[in-house]
Amino acid sequence: MSSRLGRPLLFLLLGAQLALLTWQVRRTHGTLGLAGEVTLRLTGPVAHAFRGAADRIAEVRLRAQQRRLLASENAALRAEVGELRRERLRLAALAVEADRLAAALAYERAQPLGLRAAEVVFVDHSSRVRSLVIRCGRGARINQAVVAEAGVVGRVIATAGGYARVQLLTDRAASLGAQLEEAGSQGLLRGGPDGQLRLEFVPRQLPVAIGDRVVTAGIDGVFPPGLPVGAVAGVEGGTEVFQTLRVAPAVDFRRLGMVFLVDGPAPPADELVRGGDAGR
Repeated sequence: MSSRLGRPLLFLLLGAQLALLTWQVRRTHGTLGLAGEVTLRLTGPVAHAFRGAADRIAEVRLRAQQRRLLASENAALRAEVGELRRERLRLAALAVEADRLAAALAYERAQPLGLRAAEVVFVDHSSRVRSLVIRCGRGARINQAVVAEAGVVGRVIATAGGYARVQLLTDRAASLGAQLEEAGSQGLLRGGPDGQLRLEFVPRQLPVAIGDRVVTAGIDGVFPPGLPVGAVAGVEGGTEVFQTLRVAPAVDFRRLGMVFLVDGPAPPADELVRGGDAGR
């Protein structure tokens, strides 16, 4: 290349470089430049997306922690409620037991008889003998009278350790001497298959009204006189001389929780009025 053409070309290249540098200085003043701008355009949205995803993940984790905390608190509250319910049931049972013992104590104090409380274990209406089993401790004896707050329950027919079996008054083989409280007429009271009682050998000429009270006569050597037995519920057949009265028991045998053994001397064997074998 000749010096005539090389010198202008050199000046042209120098001027172009100077212009490019000037343009870059003006371009980069307060900006990132072309490469930085391209990088920013590419990384900005990505960074924004990652930031949003991170925020959502943090929010999900926070909600999960809150749910676990709520679940834990809910479980603790449920357990506390369950414990409070069990405690309420326990206190209710204790209240019932206290009321029952208080009533038993009041009943025992109000009676001139020697009474000993006994707990009813279960009532048996299905077997041949209508009976109940009581937990009374040692000392129960055969043919010992058993009463409740409402009246006569029956008599002891078997003992075993601290337990005893009591023949209910409603058993078909049960019987005792009873009388109409107002009229004073005595008769023989028997159990029946329908759960009611029959008072036999009542004089036919004796006026009887529904609801008349029937009490023990004290002639059988088992039950003291004057204990409530039931109330007249109707008049049935009989003979020309005597009538038979249907008697509703004074005791609800389905709701017995506590009974009383009537303490006293053992009755003579020849005074017992028994409708069956006492040891059945």
